[in-house]
Amino acid sequence: MRIAYLDCFSGISGDMLLGALAHAGASREELSELPQRLGLAHVTLTFEDVKRGGIAGVKAHVQIEKPADGHHHHRSLSTILKLIAASTLNEAVKDSASRVFRKLGEAEAAIHNVPVEKVHFHEVGAEDSIVDIVGGCLGLHLLGVERLICSPLDVGAGTVETEHGRLPVPAPATARLLAGAPVYSSGLEAELVTPTGAAMVATLAAYAPMPRMTLSGDGYGAGSRDFKGRPNVLRIVLGEASSDDVGATTVDSVTVLEANLDDMSPQVAGFVLGKAIELGALDCYFTPVQMKKGRPGLLITVLAAPQDAARLTALLFNETSTLGVRSYQAARRTLERRHETVETAWGPVRVKVGSRNGEELNFAPEYEDCLALAERHRVPLKHVLEQASASYLRAKQ
Repeated sequence: MRIAYLDCFSGISGDMLLGALAHAGASREELSELPQRLGLAHVTLTFEDVKRGGIAGVKAHVQIEKPADGHHHHRSLSTILKLIAASTLNEAVKDSASRVFRKLGEAEAAIHNVPVEKVHFHEVGAEDSIVDIVGGCLGLHLLGVERLICSPLDVGAGTVETEHGRLPVPAPATARLLAGAPVYSSGLEAELVTPTGAAMVATLAAYAPMPRMTLSGDGYGAGSRDFKGRPNVLRIVLGEASSDDVGATTVDSVTVLEANLDDMSPQVAGFVLGKAIELGALDCYFTPVQMKKGRPGLLITVLAAPQDAARLTALLFNETSTLGVRSYQAARRTLERRHETVETAWGPVRVKVGSRNGEELNFAPEYEDCLALAERHRVPLKHVLEQASASYLRAKQ
């Protein structure tokens, strides 16, 4: 398994990641063709070999011809997603880039208190940020990265000038995106982590120490500024996981929320479970418990990404009868996951596949896909599940 470790001792931005990937061996020619593949004919992407603090690296440059009216127009999230979908890029790259932009859109919507559909990107909606984000996803794909891990991030200090005026570092959108991430400030007055950089790691990376691996390469992406006394670069370290290393599974951090309930209707409990999943819970379940005074009760447990914990805690207070919610952090190991599509007599079904070091260990047809086909064609759900499983196994023979 190919692992990439991001060493963010001087923060991270979209162009720094793009430069690091090019320096680590991602084809500069293929990356340079990206603007045309996105239909951005007035944009060019070039790479320059530079030094920052005595360390050789690569600086990614995005040049944009000024529009005829002299103004760079803002773009909505839906416009950007359509741009990515219409490109000639690999489907995996499209999916990664789209997820990054959705994460960015959610952060901007929360900061400005507007629906995500109403968000119009400013700095991050400009063509250079589109190229940075999509280019970063393409570069990871070109290097065959299967697992991305991120170090603690130096976010910098001071203030930064934006279209919304002077804002504190980290900028509000960056801070929102880095919820649950290990961060610190070395005191350097500069914006070391940008919203694009934060969105990339928040969407694609797990936060953990450098894993055990056999090193195979590295690269340095240069920032725009050259700070005195420190190299302003992002380092990416590439390696191969040992085939028998359980660490080849993905490790991330989750927030566990719990509450004991002995005076709530079971009807409400079912509603809360569904609402928690709708709001982004990784899992939600109830456990029968015996409570004080001999009362039977329920223990509700919600597993959440750290950045989602606040809104899921609010859900428990708003929709259940609890007077308190416990929370704690837990490490979670997960298999690498992907989806494949199989055909059944009633239509296509996605199958979720779990693997480690390229070995498939588990698979399961997506329940919602099977349920929709069963209801549409009025056949037993178990038959659709069985046929989807059989189709997947036949395809692997």
